Amino acid sequence: MLDMYLKYLESEKRYSRRTVDAYKSDLYGFFESMDIDKSTENINEIKLSEIRNWVLNLMNNNNNPRTINRKLSALNGFFKYMIREKIIDSNPIGKIISPKEKKRLPVFLEEKRLNNYLNTTDKVDDNYFAVRDQTIIELLYATGIRREELINLKIKDIADDYIKVMGKGRKERLIPITDNISIWLQRLISKHKEIIPEEVNNEYVFLTKKGGKIYPNFVYRLIKDKLTTAGFTGKKSPHVLRHTFATHMLNNGADLNSIKTVLGHSSLATTQIYTHTTFEDLKRIHNKAHPRK
Repeated sequence: MLDMYLKYLESEKRYSRRTVDAYKSDLYGFFESMDIDKSTENINEIKLSEIRNWVLNLMNNNNNPRTINRKLSALNGFFKYMIREKIIDSNPIGKIISPKEKKRLPVFLEEKRLNNYLNTTDKVDDNYFAVRDQTIIELLYATGIRREELINLKIKDIADDYIKVMGKGRKERLIPITDNISIWLQRLISKHKEIIPEEVNNEYVFLTKKGGKIYPNFVYRLIKDKLTTAGFTGKKSPHVLRHTFATHMLNNGADLNSIKTVLGHSSLATTQIYTHTTFEDLKRIHNKAHPRK
């Protein structure tokens, strides 16, 4: 039944492989902790009190509220699916109160400093790998795309003034790009022949030394190493550049709905977290500048 549910998430809900693997880990972990097998009869016998005890054990083992809520979400989705398939009668998780999460504001890089850094990198070495690395940083900051969207970007998805990406839930969206980004992308694509044999037809924009598609850990290490070398402290990752893009757009007058569309958020509530970030900046400026502190 778990395998059936996981296949449903992947084929019908179109969840990413990474998300499905996370659900699999959470669900199997739950049933193992309950010390029961996964038969229909035993699933029907799971009680609300047992799930509460499971949540308490997670809390006692120092799992943070975010992790616990993710596990509860996976379990809730599974039970709802079982009801839909008429395998069980009711959802035992229905009355569980989720642990309250501490609101975490997005981490982002300071605008002037980041632009100063990017302005000093115009004259990178004229080889595929140097151009590739710089294009990755420029594109992540200029568009706010996710790491997976960058990795899966294909040459055919690039136009003069926009790129087409496949986001979560297999939803396509068009993202405007500036002339500067278009130049970086075309410069990179023109150099594909440096590492790809003529008989190989690789459709992806960003490639490894062996001519294959880049992978998640490569992008993470690249961003971390580049920003560390540039003197940035604190958290450094592809997602930080996504947060940075959204925050800087909002600070410079972009409306929330436009940012939501570019980021590919399904709900405006997800995008609104950036208003909290800019408000925190406003409070700091106010506290620093106002004469009656």
